[in-house]
Amino acid sequence: MLTLPDFPVRQRDFLLEISRAITARLELSEVLKRVLHASVVMVAGQVGLIALRSEEDGIFAVRAYAGISPDKVTPLNAHLADLFTGRETTPDYHYLNAKLSEMAVIIHDDLKQSIAMPLTFADKPLGLLIVFRSYQARITPGDMQILQSFADQAAIAVNNAQLYERINQERQRLAAILQYSGDGVMILDASLDIIQVNSAFEQITGWLSDQAMGQPVDEVLKWARIEQSDLRDAILQGFPRQKAPGSSPETFYVEGDLQRPDDLIVSIGITYAPLLNQDGRVTNYIASIRDISSFRRAQEMQNVFISTVSHELRTPVALIKGYASTLNRQDASWNMQVVHQSLQVIEEEADRLTELIDDLLTASKIQAERGVSLQMADVRLDVLGAGAVERQKTQTTRHEFILSFQELFPAIQGDARRLRQVIDNLITNAIKYSPNGGKITVGGRYSDHSVTFFVRDEGAGIPEAEQERIFERFYRVEGNLARKTKGTGLGLYLARAIIHAHKGTIAVKSTPGRGATFYFTIPRD
Repeated sequence: MLTLPDFPVRQRDFLLEISRAITARLELSEVLKRVLHASVVMVAGQVGLIALRSEEDGIFAVRAYAGISPDKVTPLNAHLADLFTGRETTPDYHYLNAKLSEMAVIIHDDLKQSIAMPLTFADKPLGLLIVFRSYQARITPGDMQILQSFADQAAIAVNNAQLYERINQERQRLAAILQYSGDGVMILDASLDIIQVNSAFEQITGWLSDQAMGQPVDEVLKWARIEQSDLRDAILQGFPRQKAPGSSPETFYVEGDLQRPDDLIVSIGITYAPLLNQDGRVTNYIASIRDISSFRRAQEMQNVFISTVSHELRTPVALIKGYASTLNRQDASWNMQVVHQSLQVIEEEADRLTELIDDLLTASKIQAERGVSLQMADVRLDVLGAGAVERQKTQTTRHEFILSFQELFPAIQGDARRLRQVIDNLITNAIKYSPNGGKITVGGRYSDHSVTFFVRDEGAGIPEAEQERIFERFYRVEGNLARKTKGTGLGLYLARAIIHAHKGTIAVKSTPGRGATFYFTIPRD
């Protein structure tokens, strides 16, 4: 065998210099580049590659190369897979040489010799360093000792770079979670100064990150109302308390109304979690901030709804019980007219109870099924509208009803029972919210693509700010008229769900004091 030229002092100095350089770097790609360059230079090679072992499946794959065409990498990876797959130990000398010769042929016909050095750290195989030369030369034990020393240094550098890469990936992952979390995140130091926030924090609190960071948390989170003590008070009272070793530290929750810098009030809930060091001392507090304004509104609406429904149920039940008790009195006799009138009231109030219960069940079903099931058939909205007017005329003597449907009004595909429910609700609302009487116009128009049904009244009207919200579940317009008017806040919610199930839209146009026009449009197809 031929012998490598002896390494002179300057080559040993180069080895020491490059070893220091690669161990000082943390970027894996840069470390691999330096290791490969130094290896090729030291053995006077022309071509080199570094293959790293995957921790997931143990497969070796080329991660850095020099003097190799990029289209050669895939077949080289295939040979590396054959070399190590299914083997518990390093391949024997002859098999390894045969595979290296095959890889040399893939790279270039002129390559005559290959030198392979394992990259191992703490008995853990990290990868393989291979240098190819265009000539044969003898490699002495001294040469191999120096090369292996370099390979060991290279393995340390690769291991450190891989650790750094994993830590950096984890840091980026945590940063992405922090930045794109739907909840606001705030990190405090042990002195309760803010050291980091995310974008959701900015949106919830109204504070920009560069304004909030470095500030004491009390200067940023100013409470208009708080339901219990804040974090600083909780710390004075012993938070966080020592728990059993290995157990998760306790958290502290506070909620209330936050006063933003723009004078808006937002309801928030904050969960504080302490971060402890090995001595059990707090180094940071991690705060998760959630905007609970919608939850609070829903809770308030639900409370109003429960109160309203209780009242709505109590009234017909009281009337039914009163009339029934009156008819059942043993000390009185009633003529048939009184009996008939009493039974009529009982029947009407029972129908009212049934309607209320049906609305509640329908609303619950819509929430559970995310929609309304329909029984489709040919439907004439002008016929439904005229029928609804005839029924509602008996409920009022102050209103004049006008039918205004375009001639030759077409039939559409729809659920007649559900659409009648919508129309009855719109006309009933028109009566209730125009207590001084006036005209109620029920009509419709159509085009080649859709039909539109509307109900117009001359009542109190609806403020513009509330015209979208009136279709929300349980929502009722504020005002004296609304408080005096019976209702659960479910009618328009159900109407919108039914119209949306028909692939249509429903809306209102109104000017306070000048009445309102509710209308819905449904496709003809």
